[in-house]
Amino acid sequence: MTRNEKPAGSLDTAQILRSIGDIAYEWRIGSDVIVWSDTAAAGLGVADVAEIASGRRYVQHVQAEAGQTRFDAVTKSCERDEGEGVPYQVQYAFQPAPGAQKKLWVEDSGRWFAGADGLPARAHGIVRIISERHERERRLAFLAEFDALTGEYNRGRLIEAVEEMLNDATLARSSFGFLLLAVDNLDRLNEGYGFDVADEVLAQVGKRIRRRLRGGDILGRHSGNKFGVILKNCSFEELGIAAGRLLTAVREETIQTVAGPVAATATIGGVTAPRHARSVAEILSRAHEALKAARHKRPGSFETYRPNIEREALRRDSARATDEIVAALNERRITLAFEPVVEAPTRRIAFYEGLMRAQRADGRVFSNADIVPVAERLGLIRLLDHRVFELAIEHLAGAPDLHCSVNVSPESIVDPDWLVGFGALVGTYEGVAERLTIEITETAAIHNVDDTRGFVTRVKDLGCRIAIDDFGAGYTSFRNLRKLGVDIIKIDGAFIRNMTKSADDRAFVHTLIDLARRLGLQTVAEWVQDEETARALEALGCDYLQGALIGLALPQQPGELAKTA
Repeated sequence: MTRNEKPAGSLDTAQILRSIGDIAYEWRIGSDVIVWSDTAAAGLGVADVAEIASGRRYVQHVQAEAGQTRFDAVTKSCERDEGEGVPYQVQYAFQPAPGAQKKLWVEDSGRWFAGADGLPARAHGIVRIISERHERERRLAFLAEFDALTGEYNRGRLIEAVEEMLNDATLARSSFGFLLLAVDNLDRLNEGYGFDVADEVLAQVGKRIRRRLRGGDILGRHSGNKFGVILKNCSFEELGIAAGRLLTAVREETIQTVAGPVAATATIGGVTAPRHARSVAEILSRAHEALKAARHKRPGSFETYRPNIEREALRRDSARATDEIVAALNERRITLAFEPVVEAPTRRIAFYEGLMRAQRADGRVFSNADIVPVAERLGLIRLLDHRVFELAIEHLAGAPDLHCSVNVSPESIVDPDWLVGFGALVGTYEGVAERLTIEITETAAIHNVDDTRGFVTRVKDLGCRIAIDDFGAGYTSFRNLRKLGVDIIKIDGAFIRNMTKSADDRAFVHTLIDLARRLGLQTVAEWVQDEETARALEALGCDYLQGALIGLALPQQPGELAKTA
């Protein structure tokens, strides 16, 4: 064995410590001597290990504000050594030289052993440099409460602060204000200058708001272009004064950015609590409502929430309607009624229109004129559409000769997820798609022709046909009809009802039928109520008739419908 070789099976602990950057030590507490491994000077950045060769000298390099030190962990321990020593682990900042700007964060782990008197007599352990880890942990702890861009509270911490302020105000029988401030036209700043400049504007707006707040007031970034401001001990009357102060602060001077000076304005909505909002959810929603009202009035203005009996009644009605609609869906109280559509010359049934019927828990039927607008406003219409098409496809699968049309809402037309679900429904049964016609309203079609055209293309690729319902009400050009690629137009019943008495209505219907024929489109006349109107439509060349004369919509079970052509 050579001089530098180690016996087989032995460990070179010094080499191991050097390779991983750890520093070992033994502290002889009675004499206050610290014996270090040869990695100590380089690892801790000291010129000479003698500078840290005792507990007293070492602690001079430890920053007092940096938390518990090794000395504290050992000499102030409440635990007893039962013979195996007492473990400890602390983190603190180590300063290589007194007065130096640089500091190292270290993790000091070890075990101390008691002497005959039971007091700590010696300790040994490992010092590990954790500066990078400590910075990551510090950053994560910061981001848990603060917004990275503005340095103010983030949304989560802001909401917690609102809850804390609400609890305090309730107990003290006082009030506070909450302002929701939105920087105007941030999307235009993004488009015109880029996201970096928009971020600069947000950061500077945050600073301007901060300078105008009192001690005890709280600022946070609520979301995107919005800041939330909590005003302690603020009455309803004082809320507007505070909001005016902040509006002036935002707009009084241009903001200097890398792209040059940028003018900024803000719009604010506010609410006082607990006077006008008794929960965090109410505070946030009513501040949003006030902000919306301010934007509607004029960007750069302020509105405060004021109770409104009609609005609160509408909210209660909306909540009740939501419960009723969801319950009707869950309890399978959504059904279909089928209204026949006949060939004009022969009066033979060509297909049925499937109309939604929703029953209340007591058996009464909702009016579609009531339930559909509410469902659209509450975002539930797509669920109703999905259920209606489930039922329609179930009927089509049970009656191989049945042809059926079903309405779809504008919200479902522009929802790609809804269309994926519809495609899956249609694909479940072979031969169903070819017997199904999707009706979309004219107003929905012209609202966004390109989106509607994409919907029409995908539905027709599945094998279904497309009809435009209530045609004539929205004055769609026939150029758009050609562009959309629809198969059928259903003429709005408002023009059919009086066509035998109104020369204008008759001329309009005649024009629609003639142009539709030239474009290769079939026509359906709605609201046909008498034989005279039916014969007039037949004479004009209308293909199909629908209405009270032909037959009312009746509920049916799958398989009960008579065979259709």
